[in-house]
Order: sequence, then structure tokens, then C-alpha cells
Amino acid sequence: MSEALASEFDRVIAFDNLHPQVHANRVRPAALDVRVELIKGDVCDPEAWRDFFQEKIEIDTVIHLAAETGTGQSLTEASRHAEVNVVGTTRMLDAFASAGLRPRRIVLSSSRAVYGEGSWAADQGKVLYPGQRSDAQLAAGQWDFPGARSLPSDAATTMPSPTSVYGATKLAQEQILSAWAHSFGIELVFLRLQNVYGPGQSLTNAYTGIVPLFIRWAKEGKSIPLYEDGNIGRDFVYIEDVADALTRAATRPLPQRLVYDVGTGRVTTIRDLATNISRIYDAPEPHVSGQYRNGDVRSATCVIASTEAALDWTPRWSLDAGLRSLCDWIDSQLLTK
Repeated sequence: MSEALASEFDRVIAFDNLHPQVHANRVRPAALDVRVELIKGDVCDPEAWRDFFQEKIEIDTVIHLAAETGTGQSLTEASRHAEVNVVGTTRMLDAFASAGLRPRRIVLSSSRAVYGEGSWAADQGKVLYPGQRSDAQLAAGQWDFPGARSLPSDAATTMPSPTSVYGATKLAQEQILSAWAHSFGIELVFLRLQNVYGPGQSLTNAYTGIVPLFIRWAKEGKSIPLYEDGNIGRDFVYIEDVADALTRAATRPLPQRLVYDVGTGRVTTIRDLATNISRIYDAPEPHVSGQYRNGDVRSATCVIASTEAALDWTPRWSLDAGLRSLCDWIDSQLLTK
């Protein structure tokens, strides 16, 4: 994405604290285009923002990616997620206001986590919002809501209802940006991303995605443990497709619609994902552990027709091609260590 942005704009600045949970060595990422200026700073730190704006900078477009992620982690580190995702966003807006800046457009990388369990269809066709699965329900092995099936989310019709602290903070980001930007006539685009995977993911942080974790287990010749009954559904979208969507959201004229879903539009069970990875490394078949994680949703996928039309975008990477690309990258990283 940095290459595309550097080719599109006269000047591109990345403002990032290079958090060790993602950037273990805290050095400039090799994949960051050489034309992009990197400024190390924390979005939560007012001093960092003051230093950033010591130089008079005209800002046309903001792509707001800074966030703490992790459904499970947010339950035990709620303050950390709220500090970065909520307070960090308000610090950025305060810095813009202090500098007298009004960006033309702000693009937020939001999350499918804002939907929570989303909507479900009952057997008779009625649409339900069943809410969060309780700990008692999960402990009893009742993974689905009886007599109903999960529906793909659609930003135009699906009501947000987060079931994790992380999801709640991402929805708060959307609401804060909406209130601020609409007051000043600033264009807003929210991309609610499904499960993103691909080269560049942390290989040590289990909270940034299960795909690298599954690959690590398979490389070690282990059977991958599956939560619940293995039939948790997710929409895995490759990082290059997401970067392309973000770039288009930042650079193209768009209709008035504010929110777009970014995924493949296809659901993959955790069992199928683990089986594909196991076969790549000739590892044992995955096994169902029966464990579960509070705050997780049973199924998450989305409708992407409106996103494809508005952004003139379509996901190009199949799950098989994306997994093999990520495996090749992980293998190369481990060989160089």
C-alpha cells in the first residue's frame, strides 16, 4: 500500500510508534516504500503530536490505521484498547484542531468486530439479533443459537452490536470520527475489515491473527487445536486485497455512503483453514479441543457487492493462494534467523 500511496500523493508520512507486539525490533519496516517518511510517535501522546506539527503541514488525506487489536486480549486489557483506539483517535483530532487543519478525507480501518454476532435468520425467515453468547452457553457446548443461522453482515442493513471490548472501541472510533468530521464537512470512509492475513504479520503475537499461529503449529508437526466444534466461520481476506481497498478508499471519488465491508464474501470454517495449513506442512490432522473464548462470535462474513461497486475493487486472492504466499514468507523469515 505504501508504494501505491507514494505514487498517488506528493508526500506521504507514516506516524507510528512501532509497537513491539507487532514490530519486535522497532526498526523501519523493510516493506515501507522508501519515499514514505516515517515519524516515530504514539497517537496517545499529545507531545508527539505537537512535535509532529512543529513543521507546518497541509494534510489532504488521513488513513487512520493505529489501533490495538485482539478480541480475547481486550477482555483483560480493556484500558489499553480504549486508550489507543478511543483516546488515541481523540488526541489525533485535537492535534488537527490545534494546528488548524481540516483534512479533506479521513479513511478509518474499522473492523467486522463492530457487528458482534450480527443478525441471524430463524427457521421461519425472521431476522434476529440474538446478542452475545453467554459463558454458561459456551461452557455447555451450545455453540449456535437454536433454530437460527448466522447471516453475512452488510453495512447498509446490519446493526452494530459488539460482543468484545475491542469491537466496542472500534465502533466508538467510528462514532467519534463521524461527530467530528461532519461538524467540519470532512469526507469520511469506514472500511470494516474481516479477518486480515498475509506477509508482515507478527509471528509471535497470537492476538494479531490465528493464521500465523496455525502455521507455526503445523511447521512444528503438531496437530492444530480447534476451538468449539471447529465450525467457527470466518472470512479470511488477504493483506494485498485490503491494502488495495484502503488505497482506493483514500484516492477515489466516492458516493455518499460512509461504511463499506471488506472481505471475500465467503465463509471458511476454522476446521477447513487448519486442514489446509496442516496439509501444506504434512502435519497431523487438526483436532477439536472443545475450548472456547469469551467474546468470540460464531460466524463472521460479509456482503461485498456495494464495496466492489463503489471502490471499483474486488478481492483477487483465493484462500489457497494467500495461505501459500504467507507460508512462503514465514518460511523465508525463519530461514534468515
